[in-house]
Amino acid sequence: MPSTPNRLIGEKSPYLLQHAYNPVDWFPWGEEAFQKARNEQKPIFLSIGYSTCHWCHVMERESFENPDTAEILNRYFVSIKVDREERPDVDRVYMMFVQSTTGSGGWPMSIFLTSDLQPFFGGTYYPPDDRYGRPGFSTLLRRLAEIWHSAPDRVIQQGENTTQAIQKRLEELQNIPPGPLNPVWLENAYRQFASNFDSEQGGFSVAPKFPRPSVFNFLLRYWQLSKNQTSLEMVEFTLRKMAEGGIHDHLGGGFHRYSVDQRWHVPHFEKMLYDQAQLVVSYCGAYQATGDGEFASVAHDILEYVLRDLTAPDGGFYSAEDADSLPSAHGTEKTEGAFYVWTQSDLDAALASDESLAFRRMFGVESGGNVDTASDPHGELRGKNVLFKAQPVRTIAKLIGKTEPETVRLVESARKKLRSVRDRRPRPHLDDKIVTAWNGLMISGLSRAAQIFHEVHYLQAAQRAARFLQQNLYDRRLLRSFRMTAGAVNGFAEDYAFLIQGLLDLYETDFDIGWLQWASELQVQMNALFSDSRGGFFNTEEEVADILFRMKDDHDGAEPAANSVAALNLARLAAIFDREEFRTAAVRTIASYSSSLDHMAAALPQLLISQNAATSLFTQVVLAGDKEAVRRSPLLKALRKPYFPQKIVLSADGAEGQAWLAKHIPSIGAMKPINGRPTAYICQNFTCDLPLTDPSLLTQKLEDLIARSEVASPRRPDCS
Repeated sequence: MPSTPNRLIGEKSPYLLQHAYNPVDWFPWGEEAFQKARNEQKPIFLSIGYSTCHWCHVMERESFENPDTAEILNRYFVSIKVDREERPDVDRVYMMFVQSTTGSGGWPMSIFLTSDLQPFFGGTYYPPDDRYGRPGFSTLLRRLAEIWHSAPDRVIQQGENTTQAIQKRLEELQNIPPGPLNPVWLENAYRQFASNFDSEQGGFSVAPKFPRPSVFNFLLRYWQLSKNQTSLEMVEFTLRKMAEGGIHDHLGGGFHRYSVDQRWHVPHFEKMLYDQAQLVVSYCGAYQATGDGEFASVAHDILEYVLRDLTAPDGGFYSAEDADSLPSAHGTEKTEGAFYVWTQSDLDAALASDESLAFRRMFGVESGGNVDTASDPHGELRGKNVLFKAQPVRTIAKLIGKTEPETVRLVESARKKLRSVRDRRPRPHLDDKIVTAWNGLMISGLSRAAQIFHEVHYLQAAQRAARFLQQNLYDRRLLRSFRMTAGAVNGFAEDYAFLIQGLLDLYETDFDIGWLQWASELQVQMNALFSDSRGGFFNTEEEVADILFRMKDDHDGAEPAANSVAALNLARLAAIFDREEFRTAAVRTIASYSSSLDHMAAALPQLLISQNAATSLFTQVVLAGDKEAVRRSPLLKALRKPYFPQKIVLSADGAEGQAWLAKHIPSIGAMKPINGRPTAYICQNFTCDLPLTDPSLLTQKLEDLIARSEVASPRRPDCS
């Protein structure tokens, strides 16, 4: 490792800083690098990844720390590093290129560009030497350098042709006229999920298995609308299997990114904030739908992890924890999962014999390790155990000759001791970058949990995060990320959409009108910056100099697409403010994806949630009375108990919040508590039933509204 750093030393991104002492002459993405490529007539090597990416670390060790490889890069290329979490717009453009030319994508992403930023060759991870049927990275660099030297005009022309082809395809997709919203899309998506459902292990694919919370949220809503019990059962079964599997951290809480096998056992060990945030919402929804305390327990477990390990002192939430860590304090090379895995001798050394026996039975620990070679092709986990819930308590109690309460006490005692042992191990790297979009998702998760579980500390954490973002990442414009200070990159459509969603959820939790006012302000700004005249929102604002294409996501994946969330935000704002233009904007956003939904509705489950929301009547519940009295009222608990997402809750507290709302919805001004008691007004289109003060009558009314929920037959939108 060189003693002097490269240009990345001045960056804020943890990912870029990881590469600051590589012998590669790295540049951050920007005009300095582009100008050097133009001046020296060199191609650009662009490497995109993120700080908790396992294969990014592997490629760094094998290639970017290698002086010989660095010498090739420095001589023949201008090398640029991009953190995909800081610049998702750059990542999306070149991921589209890699996927369209190779049929797959992933990180690290390795792309070769002309000085005009046009791609001409790309892939993902490259080994240092020729292997796995792929050229070694050094071999590839030399070949591309030779081609560039011998025929640069041909390479430049190839880049132009490729760029024009992608641009033409994007324009074709964007110019497809929007069609009418079709309720059949919901049925089609349900059938696609049902046909792909793994009835033995849960989930909707073979290995590797990724949690995809938007699917769970869609199926829960579809269950309520269609009364199709199978839809709920698929969610229940999958969430249970995930909670039992090794993808769930049984000692420290939270979930890893995905499992490499079909039974959720061996994970890819990184932990992402956006997964925790969305899974909290899914487990909370499952708890509301079923009343099963197991789902509530998992939601609490996730939030305990986030509040303990991913929360900044000032209230924002960190991005992720790495998959790799040192196997011991004296180790020199990090390995995947080292922090999380155990040998049987580790357990026997830390626990009493009866604790060890109960714990090993509970979590599938074997003397030779419980990871098969198919799940561990590089042998990093050989002889180790990934904890998973192997058997229920009643079975273990019989096997070890204890009562069930005794068995539970032994296992819990062992868990506490092992947590203490694990906490003394070298921790995985923490990406302490605070990303606006993911903080918005976490504010939603905390707000939903605070509503359902009546936990004040969840609400306080959501409030602190929202204040942090407002004070540090908003000054007439939303910014993307923060690390020590705010970054220079403006927010993208997803930052606006996810934060607006979080603020709407937070308002419905604490009824602070400031959150609703800020959400409205952000929505106006989002419309101005990202709107497409044909409907929906681009990911980036117009005329960004260093981006080849303005794109729209058409897939609700690990994170939902910005348009999918924005459409639901608009539908909720329409119901809050009784504004038809918001509903029309929501419908036009959904309609702009009609072609995609016709062909593969299951790709956009979150957008289908938005479709149902935008085309069905919302129930507006206005709670009249002093905020503190309402917060303590059984009415609020009755309101928040059932799974009923097609509602909004507003406060008529007799204070400035009610006065501000009355400017938009005059009828709210007249809503008062009856006989000094908190009172619920149940309305649709702000036509209200008689006010209620009895929580049992409110419960009965909600049950009736839920029973009458159905898949709407939407009106044809004006999509002109």
